Amino acid sequence: MVLEDKKQQLSSSSWLAYCTKCLPMSSSRSLSASPAPEIDDSEEKHGQGMVTLTLVAWIPKLHPSPCTPQQIHLDQCEGPTTSQLGFLIMGLGFLTIGAGGIRSCSLPFGVDQFDAKTDEGRKGINSFFNWYYTTFTVVLLIVLTLVVYIQDSVSWVWGFGIPTVLMFCSIIMFFVGTKLYVYVMPEGSVFFGVAQALVAAYKKCKVKLPADGEETDRVFYDPPLKETSIVTKLPLTNQYRFLNKAAIIMDGEVNPDGSRSKPWRLCSIQQIEEVKCLVRITPVWASGIICFTAMVQQGTFTTSQALKMDRHLGPSFQIPAGSLGVISFLTIGVWLPFYDRILVPSLRKNTKVEGGITFLQRMGIGMIFSILSMVVAGLIERMRRASALANPRPDGIAPITVMWLAPQLILMGFAEAFNVIGQIEFYNKEFPENMRSVANSLFSVTAAGANYLSALLVSIVHSVKAKNGRPDWLTKDINAGRVDDFYYLIAAMGVLNLVYFLYCAPRYRYKSRVYVNEDKPEFDVELNVVKQ
Repeated sequence: MVLEDKKQQLSSSSWLAYCTKCLPMSSSRSLSASPAPEIDDSEEKHGQGMVTLTLVAWIPKLHPSPCTPQQIHLDQCEGPTTSQLGFLIMGLGFLTIGAGGIRSCSLPFGVDQFDAKTDEGRKGINSFFNWYYTTFTVVLLIVLTLVVYIQDSVSWVWGFGIPTVLMFCSIIMFFVGTKLYVYVMPEGSVFFGVAQALVAAYKKCKVKLPADGEETDRVFYDPPLKETSIVTKLPLTNQYRFLNKAAIIMDGEVNPDGSRSKPWRLCSIQQIEEVKCLVRITPVWASGIICFTAMVQQGTFTTSQALKMDRHLGPSFQIPAGSLGVISFLTIGVWLPFYDRILVPSLRKNTKVEGGITFLQRMGIGMIFSILSMVVAGLIERMRRASALANPRPDGIAPITVMWLAPQLILMGFAEAFNVIGQIEFYNKEFPENMRSVANSLFSVTAAGANYLSALLVSIVHSVKAKNGRPDWLTKDINAGRVDDFYYLIAAMGVLNLVYFLYCAPRYRYKSRVYVNEDKPEFDVELNVVKQ
C-alpha cells in the first residue's frame, strides 16, 4: 500500500465511514422507548448484509475473475461489472443500515437494564461502559488476527462465512433473552419537544423574565412527570436564561385541567432544561472530532510506516503490517479491567466521584495521550526515515524493527481508553434519558466527522505541499516524504483543541449525579462553585 494511492483510498473510505457512522443519528429512535425493536430490525439488516458479502465472495459470477501475476504486474486486472458492483453496494448498504441501528441502540438498551436510582445500579452502569468497550476491543483483536488470517491464507468465503454464522448466533441469543429484558415504554418524540421549546422561546423573546428572588411557582409552567416516566425531573436553572421565557405562563395558555392549550407558545420547565442539556453538550462534543482524527490518522499511516520497516519476528514469521493495530487493542483490553476493578474504587474513595474521575477529566486525559502519541509517532518516523536514507536498499525498507511503532500505538490505546469511553459515558449520562439512543449516535457522528476531516487534511497537504516539483509530505515514496511533519501538524491541532476543551470544560454544568451519596448535585467538579 503506497501513500499516493492512499489519497483516493482514504478519501473514499472516509466518505464511506462518514455515511456509515452518520446513519446511527438518522436511525436512532426519537422516542423514549426501549431500543429493543430497533435492534431486532437492525440485526436482520446486518445479517442480510453479511449474507450478501459472503455470496459475493462465494459465487464466481458476483465478483471479478482472479488476477494472474502477469496481470498484476501490468496493472491489467479485470474490474467489476455494473451488476457485480451493484450487488456489493447493496450488501454494504444493508450493513450500514444494520450498524446504524445496532450502534445507536445497543448501549442505551444495556443501560436500561440497570436501575439508575440506586447506588448499585449507578456503579453497574459505570462498569457496563468499560466492559462493553473491553468486549468490543476483544472482538476487534479477533477480527484483526484470526479473521484476517483466514481471509488471506484460507479463503475469503470462510473469512466472511464465519462472521455471518456468528451474526446469526448473536440474533438467536438476543431473542432467547427477550423475556428477561427491561423495556421502557414510549413517551413521544423528543425532537418535537425541542422544536416546541425553541419556537416558544422565539415567540416570547420580548417577554420579561421575573427578577431574581421573585416568586416563580405560578410564573413558570412546571407540571409533574408521569409516574411511569424514566426521565429525571430537572430544576429550572439560570444558564441560557433566554430559553426560560418559553415556560412563562401567559393568559389563555393553560387549560382548566392543567394541560397546555398552546403547545407552540408554552413549554414546561422540563422541556426547557432538556434543550439546555443539548446546548451545553455541543461545545464539548465538537472537541472530540480532532482527538478522534488523530486516532484515524494513526491507523492509516502506521501501516505505511510498517511496510518500510523490518517486520520479522524470528527467521520465518513476518508481522502483517495491517495487524499492528492489535497493540492498541491489547493496551485497551489490559488497561480497562484494571481501571474498572482496581483504579476506580481507589479513586472513588479519595475524590468521592462515582466514576473515580469525572467524564470531562477522563476525556481531557485522553486528549493529552493522543497528542503525545502524535509527537512520539513523528519522532519515530523521523528516526525510521533517517535510517532508510542512511542505509539505502532497493525496497526502501529501513533496517530497524517494526516494534519501534509500539510506543505510539500504546499511547493511542490509552487515548482511546480515556477519551472514547469518556465520550460514550458523557453523552449517555448527560443527555436526557429519553434521548439515550441519540446520545450514543452522537459519538458515531464524531467518528464520522473525524474521518471526513482526516480525508480533508490529506487532500490539503497534497495540494499545498506538492509545489515546484517537490514531493509533498505524503508522497508515494514514504522515504522521500515527511510523514513526521504531518504527525506534528495533527499534534499541533490537538494542542489547540485541548486549549479549547479546557476553556469549555470549567463552564459545563452536569445534569447527572457526580458525587457518591449525592441526592442532588450542588457542585461542579470542574468549577467547584455552587450552581445557580
